Amino acid sequence: MIGKLKGILDTIAENFVIIDVGGVGYQIFASGNTLRALPQIGGNASLFIITHVREDHIHLYGFASEAEKKWFDILTTVNGVGAKVGMSILSALTPEQLNAAIAAQDKAALTTANGVGGRLAERILTELKGKVDGIGAEIAALNNLTKKGKAGGDVNLANDAISALTNLGYNRSQAYGAVQRAVASKPHLKLEELIKEGLKELVNG
Repeated sequence: MIGKLKGILDTIAENFVIIDVGGVGYQIFASGNTLRALPQIGGNASLFIITHVREDHIHLYGFASEAEKKWFDILTTVNGVGAKVGMSILSALTPEQLNAAIAAQDKAALTTANGVGGRLAERILTELKGKVDGIGAEIAALNNLTKKGKAGGDVNLANDAISALTNLGYNRSQAYGAVQRAVASKPHLKLEELIKEGLKELVNG
């Protein structure tokens, strides 16, 4: 099994590259984000590899990072997400953006990928919710705040702050990340303060 290929970048096409390894050219399908991260033709290229073996073909899929490779594996466990759609999603979103979109249940972010409609986006969010690795202490802090719910007992401060930021024109993933960072640095804010800190994160980020 091929885990990684390193060689001379011979060809860059719309959705694949050819890497020359010791005189043998390997055709490797890759996301737009990986393609943009590669050097110019003739340069040294290195990609992490997943091999798909089917009755009628053997395809190599290449990734610029272990994180992107892991996400491809995760995405293709979802019913209706094959290699093509998985690559499309990874072309539209970086691993960090995808992690944030899943955590925030941001359907709009997923539908920016070609081939992903609203129904499939909902399925991805539903099936991967809770299965994706957390993004550290920031999510833990946000979840802790959500459970405690200050300023009115039943009011979910985090969601209220996120809603307020999205109403100002920011997308849900951006708002979610900003509130995460605000909560992580200042965990005992009231709603108005949390919104202000979230705005600072968005402006300064």
